Amino acid sequence: MKGAHFLVAFVLLALSSSFAFAFDPSPLQDFCVAINDPKDGVFVNGKFCRDPMLATANDFSLSGLNIPGNTSNQVGSNVTLLNVDKIPGLNTLGISIARIDFAPYGGLNPPHIHPRATEILVVLEGTLYVGFVTSNPNRLITKVLNAGDVFVFPIGLIHFQFNIGNTNAVAIAGLSSQNPGVITIANAVFGSNPPINPDVLAKAFQLDKNVVNYLQKQFWVNNH
Repeated sequence: MKGAHFLVAFVLLALSSSFAFAFDPSPLQDFCVAINDPKDGVFVNGKFCRDPMLATANDFSLSGLNIPGNTSNQVGSNVTLLNVDKIPGLNTLGISIARIDFAPYGGLNPPHIHPRATEILVVLEGTLYVGFVTSNPNRLITKVLNAGDVFVFPIGLIHFQFNIGNTNAVAIAGLSSQNPGVITIANAVFGSNPPINPDVLAKAFQLDKNVVNYLQKQFWVNNH
């Protein structure tokens, strides 16, 4: 009997270990430069890998992050994301970077989530009011950041950044995925294609159906 219990415990431990390592396995190569052409490539984590002997410095670099993004939109912000689609050498490395520009007072990076990444933000210029909402119970955690301040947004949680200063604001964000993804809450809920049934949204948000219909007819800005 004791032997059987030991065997069951060992199997459960082995399974739990395999699940733990399945999420972020140790790399088996120095890098895996992403390519779109499968010829002579190896498929790894959503992309084909170029022969490492053919990799060049251009696979690992990109210029232009010093150029301000256009914030002349309804939300007053612009996100310049450098992910694996922009820098193919990021493939399998679990990291990406973004520049976020904010128009003077009112520039907003709207509430959104990154389904595959934790975000760490550093403010370069200006003053930002930032925050995230925890899972149930939904507690709001916020802070006002100035140049040089850093803030972390845990993976999968709704978060935002809002420029409360009278000048432009700029921030740099690091993300723990080569392709973090983004779901902007308002866009996804009221701007999905095809639209969510208004009856569902009216009940979920406790709104009049006419309000839901109005919101679904609006143009929802993609600031990326």
